[in-house]
Amino acid sequence: MQRESFRSRLGFLLVSAGCAIGIGNVWRFPYVAGQYGGGLFVLIYLICLLVMGVPVLTMELAVGRASKKSAVLAYKALEPKDSKWHIHGWFCLLGCVMLMMYYTTVTGWMVSYFGKFLIGTFHAGMSTEEASGVFGTMLSQPGKMAFWTEIVVIAGFLVCSFGLQNGLERVSKIMMLALLGLILILAVHSLTLSGAAEGMKFYLLPSAKSIEQYGLGTIITGAMNQAFFTLSLGIAAMEISEATRQRPTPCPARPCASARSTPSSLSWRARSSSLPASPLALRPIRARRLSSRPFRTSLSIWRAAASGARCSSCL
Repeated sequence: MQRESFRSRLGFLLVSAGCAIGIGNVWRFPYVAGQYGGGLFVLIYLICLLVMGVPVLTMELAVGRASKKSAVLAYKALEPKDSKWHIHGWFCLLGCVMLMMYYTTVTGWMVSYFGKFLIGTFHAGMSTEEASGVFGTMLSQPGKMAFWTEIVVIAGFLVCSFGLQNGLERVSKIMMLALLGLILILAVHSLTLSGAAEGMKFYLLPSAKSIEQYGLGTIITGAMNQAFFTLSLGIAAMEISEATRQRPTPCPARPCASARSTPSSLSWRARSSSLPASPLALRPIRARRLSSRPFRTSLSIWRAAASGARCSSCL
């Protein structure tokens, strides 16, 4: 069975962003940043993103692109003989299962809260104690929490049943763009509230008191954890996304797109089905187009054509 791939690059980017942008950034990051020293935590977090996050992200994308397989099978396909790298694939799978247990539960909470907003349980002017009491009441009712969690799980299975393009990619495009708009609205609205200036100071200005209370090592560890949480690293999420992205194939007609309907390009397309066995034999056919390109480009074009590969623009 052939693996389904993303329909567009935008779909790949939004699905990948959906893996990374979530509760950890929208809800967890602001209060952790304020708790661990504000601006100092943000600075260490950005350093961890660049020094540790980006290299690991690049590695996961490279493994996914090279293997085009699942988290477990990817390392089996790429590892040297008699090595044990495939064990990491099983840890990635375990991490995905544990993350699903966490996210389905919390997403069930949010669905329950959405219903409470509709029926008026939450209203303007509620005190902190009242809001905390609603949350405590929900935690004391495991049956209701299990019900909302099951609703979320069934909805996830329903989306995945439509496949990658018609299910996950289509839904992610709508929901991620809606999330972006919602975040922008909330950010602008929060700046208009009373006490916004004090909140920004708590969020961004370094706090020596927090450093003395928690210690610099705890702050660095928290920033490192947040950096990995931000990019969804260590559980092969980015690796799987890259494995399902369609890699563009070099095409014989691509180097001269403007002349695609000229007699020379049409004759090239007609003769591409019976190419000679050597890339050097292409020189009489396309000497004028390939003479200014490196030999490796000519070789890649020949290999793509010899394997029968075509891009969508040539069909």
